[in-house]
Amino acid sequence: MKRFFFALVMFSLGSTLVQAGDPTEDALRERMIKAGLLPGYLQPAAMPSGIDLLPAPPAEGSAAAARDREGNERILMTADSARKAQAKIDAATVFPGVTTSFACALGIDIGDATTPSLYRLLRRSLADFGLSTRPVKQKYLRPRPFMVNGQPPCTPNEIDTLRNDGSYPSGHSAYGFGWGLILASVAPDRTDTVIRRGIDFGDSRQVCNVHWPSDVEQGRVLGAAVFARLQSEPEFRSDLEAARKEVAAARASGAAAPANCQR
Repeated sequence: MKRFFFALVMFSLGSTLVQAGDPTEDALRERMIKAGLLPGYLQPAAMPSGIDLLPAPPAEGSAAAARDREGNERILMTADSARKAQAKIDAATVFPGVTTSFACALGIDIGDATTPSLYRLLRRSLADFGLSTRPVKQKYLRPRPFMVNGQPPCTPNEIDTLRNDGSYPSGHSAYGFGWGLILASVAPDRTDTVIRRGIDFGDSRQVCNVHWPSDVEQGRVLGAAVFARLQSEPEFRSDLEAARKEVAAARASGAAAPANCQR
């Protein structure tokens, strides 16, 4: 049961998670902690407001909505088997597996045993990035692509959860891009690679047929806003500096990326 709740929280952090009673931010955080998850760095009052920052999702019949439909059709037609396989992997945001492809981009393993400071930093910040999308998702409850085009998502077992979770903006995109920014701060020489991985992580949700292009794009905007806000948190800055030193030491010792890296 604990593992199921873990997966559900990680999947839709900041969405209509456990809808009964519409839990407050504080209540949701308490449930996360009780389930063995790490709380984020930001208190609810400090969280950037997606309602204020982001525009409303494209209105039906608008040029922007047509662009989303075209983008959805294009990516579903052009994604090859390898890209679809990666998208399915990216859909599972359960630790420690979720860090593997980011470790490949960083060039060293990321884990509690190898880089505990960085691992903790990613676990805690995921809550901040993910929870930032929740108010916007709840306000608009935008239907996801598979609900419109009739094609299945890459994770059919999650259809019921996805149907009740607003599409706009993408939580995966927010924390994928946010993690890319964090990793670029930890290892500046890997900036292009780790941010590209963060972008691809969000795009995987388009390949999975669960997000429109604008969902993913605005998820990145919110992720960047959260990352900027985190800079003013002393605890985040301290953990970031510890992660920098840890990664530098690991690289100096010849630490390598996971053996199963494909990119």
